[in-house]
Amino acid sequence: MVRLLLCVLLVLPLPAQAERPPIVAAASDLQVVLPLIAERFEAETGHALRLQFGSSGNFRRQIAQGAPFELYLSADESYVHALVASGHVRDAGVLYATGRLAIIGPVDADGELASLDVLSARLDDGSLRRFSLANPEHAPYGQAAREALETAGLWEAIQPHLILGDDVAQSTRHALSPDTDGGIVAYPLVQPRADRINRPWRLLDPALHEPLRQRMALTRRAGPVAEAFFEFMLSASSRDLLEAYGFALPEPD
Repeated sequence: MVRLLLCVLLVLPLPAQAERPPIVAAASDLQVVLPLIAERFEAETGHALRLQFGSSGNFRRQIAQGAPFELYLSADESYVHALVASGHVRDAGVLYATGRLAIIGPVDADGELASLDVLSARLDDGSLRRFSLANPEHAPYGQAAREALETAGLWEAIQPHLILGDDVAQSTRHALSPDTDGGIVAYPLVQPRADRINRPWRLLDPALHEPLRQRMALTRRAGPVAEAFFEFMLSASSRDLLEAYGFALPEPD
C-alpha cells in the first residue's frame, strides 16, 4: 500500500504538486525524529510537509474548531477517539508508537543519579526548588508524569515546586535549565541528545503510569499527500527511526 501511494504521488500532474504542503499536527515528543521522517518522505516523493508541534490536547481542540490540519499525530489515543466521536477525523486511525518517560535530576548530596527515590529525599529535606512537568490538563506526558508521581506517593508534596510547560518540549527545556532541579519529560526528547545533557537522567519505569499509546488519524481535510505520509509513517524505514529515537513500537491495529 505504501509503495502504491508513493508511486501515485510521483506521477501527480504539476498543478496538484504545486499545491501548498499539508499541515501535520504532531505531538511535541516527535520534535527530534519527525523532521527526519519527513525528509525521507520528501526525498522519495518530492512532496514537502508543514510540521507543527504542540500539545496533543490543544491540537484536539483546534481540530474540533476547524484548524486546517490534514494529519494528527497524537501522544494520547484518547484525543483521536474524541475526534472520531465528534466526526472531525475519518476514522480511529492507527497506533504508531508508545511513548516513554525520562526523569532528569535531581541528585542527592552524594551525587546519586536521578530517581524518584532521590526526588522523595529532596522533598523530605526541603532542598528541592522547582521541578518541571508538562501540564497534565492537556499534555499526555504531563498526565503520565502525574500518574508516576501519584504511584510513588509524591504528587501532593511536590505541588508547590512544580513548573508546568505548555507541552513536553517546553517542560524538557525547563528541566534542563539551571533554574530548576530537573523534571519528568519525554524520553524521545532526551535520549537523542544524551551526549549534550549535563544533568543525570534515566528512563522511568513504565509500570508507574498508564501506557502512552500514540495514535494518528487523517482529518476530514486530508488530501493524497497526507494520505501517503500516513502510510509512510507505518513503513519499516519510519518505524526504525522511531525506535532509534526512543519510542517503543506497538503493533499497528
